[in-house]
Amino acid sequence: MQNKRSSIERFNGGKSLGVLSCLVALSAGGAVAAGQDEAKGFIEESHLDLLNRNFYFYRDMRNGARNNLGANAHKPVSERNGYREDWAQGLMATYRSGFTQGVVGFGVDAYAMVGIKLDSGGGRTGTSLLPWDGDGEPEDEFSKFGGAVKLRFSNTVLKYGQQIPNVPVFSSNQFRLLPSTATGFSLNSDEIDGLNVQAGHFTSVSSTDSSNNDGEITTDYTVLPAARSIDYLGGSYRVNDRLGVVFYGSQLKDIWRQYYGNATYIQPLSDTQSLSLAFNVFDTHDYGDAKGGDIDNTSWSLLAGYAFGAHKVSVGYQMIDGDEPFDWAAYEGTQSGAVYLSNAGAVVPFSEPNEQSWQLRYDLNMAGYGVPGLSFMARYIRGDGMDNSDSRNPYYRRIGNYDEDAKANKEWERNLEVGYVVQSGPAKDLSLRVRQSTHRASSGTRWVDHDEVRVILDYPISIF
Repeated sequence: MQNKRSSIERFNGGKSLGVLSCLVALSAGGAVAAGQDEAKGFIEESHLDLLNRNFYFYRDMRNGARNNLGANAHKPVSERNGYREDWAQGLMATYRSGFTQGVVGFGVDAYAMVGIKLDSGGGRTGTSLLPWDGDGEPEDEFSKFGGAVKLRFSNTVLKYGQQIPNVPVFSSNQFRLLPSTATGFSLNSDEIDGLNVQAGHFTSVSSTDSSNNDGEITTDYTVLPAARSIDYLGGSYRVNDRLGVVFYGSQLKDIWRQYYGNATYIQPLSDTQSLSLAFNVFDTHDYGDAKGGDIDNTSWSLLAGYAFGAHKVSVGYQMIDGDEPFDWAAYEGTQSGAVYLSNAGAVVPFSEPNEQSWQLRYDLNMAGYGVPGLSFMARYIRGDGMDNSDSRNPYYRRIGNYDEDAKANKEWERNLEVGYVVQSGPAKDLSLRVRQSTHRASSGTRWVDHDEVRVILDYPISIF
């Protein structure tokens, strides 16, 4: 058996690590697609992959904050502890058939996943790695099963069933033990070289710590009413080797219409130096019955990077322009996947109403020093100016106990990460990532002060 990287092995801690590379991949999607005229058969092109994931998650909530999840929810505040801690093992098997031959090809995708508790307790659970029972005690194990049928005509694939969507306006959370999934239709088309077009209609979801495939579509801030469905249409275009653009529009039924745009540009300076720019913007407005109240928000970010040899230094700026926060579609009230804004940290997205934030980041690839596979990242993000005093939205007004002086509302997050990927031998592609995150705020944001450690060991295997 040969090892193979899985599409769900990347770790982000919840937010924006690798967003630039993800967008570059989106923009280049059309250039690598195989058409139906190259189909070799349902069985002949089948693939079965297994991802083993060991995940340890510890969050120490500071300055008097208390864990109010799991068994702690049944205790008086004075008796609750101030931390969360789970350790679990995940096994994810993914089967992807080939397509039958002919003008229209038929195939299926299927997955079977299981999460196993290694160490946890009702008084310290709540990391979204494991579900808990009616008494607030974490389950010893849980599982997720699903599949989708697929049809291919030319270079266009239509799917229906349980899927793992990954577009800027509806992204699966792949940053816990098991990924979140969604049920519905998706279309992926690569008919024009360099142009990838995607569309989707989803009506139910399954969160990272749930076996239920019929969960409601909510939003990340968890305060808006659930939506009956979400629809999206968009795509990416690779203009040339340096420039790529992305645009999507989505509709969360009777809640909002949300539009997304991105442009990424890389300018080589020499064989060992380059400049990169990534611009992202979201525009969100209520529509239809407006069951989520008044929403009027435009959020954008700009990240500039300078790579030289094994090093890269990046600076970013992000602005949330609106009296409501920047919010995004999620899964049964749990956090969704990658946030396509540059200043979203490992834990905190810096998405509060009227918040502006700055980022300084450093990446080191130790391959330049003779240790391929070893990497290091350090990032500091600081935000201020949070203010929702002029918002007319009754849901979002519940969050954030901000100071009346917006300039006094501040928060910051620091992320440190070390990663290593085995390059050869029997353990090839086994990866280990260790991340430490710290968050502090001077005002009542929805994120409490905390220190956090996550340790993730992934071992992807290609069975056939």
